[in-house]
Amino acid sequence: MQIRKAILNDVPGIAQVHVDSWRSTYRGIVPDDVLDHLSYEEKRKLWTPLIQSGQSRIAVAETPAGKIVGFASGGPIRNRLSSYQEELYAIYILPDYQQQGIGQRLVREVSPPEQASFLVWVLADNPACRFYERLGGKQIGTETITIGGIPLEEVAYGIPGRL
Repeated sequence: MQIRKAILNDVPGIAQVHVDSWRSTYRGIVPDDVLDHLSYEEKRKLWTPLIQSGQSRIAVAETPAGKIVGFASGGPIRNRLSSYQEELYAIYILPDYQQQGIGQRLVREVSPPEQASFLVWVLADNPACRFYERLGGKQIGTETITIGGIPLEEVAYGIPGRL
């Protein structure tokens, strides 16, 4: 499995992983109507300018056959919380490739410069919370967000540097 910086040609694969991962991970957490209406095209439109701008660090996990099976992105924190200056914005891996160490490798690839600590927001009911805890993450805050008209709790994890 190769972990590398994302390029523009990766956008279709990133979009597919994004949609498919949301559907598999958040079924039973996020309203089905929201998941059923996710669109690969919508996600391609989201990720294309993000990769083009270079304003965030985006990495992909790619099989030897060239299939994108996961990705992560990170960069400067979007909302100030405590003393964190960096944030893991997203990490998604297709179910068949989870529990293989790919997530930790992706996080390392998009980790902040100088291995500084960083923050990640995750839905409280997401089974991936255990992943962040295994990285040494500690819950440092919560907030309520609304998805599909349903209030959901998000948890902020502070992750120490030097993974």
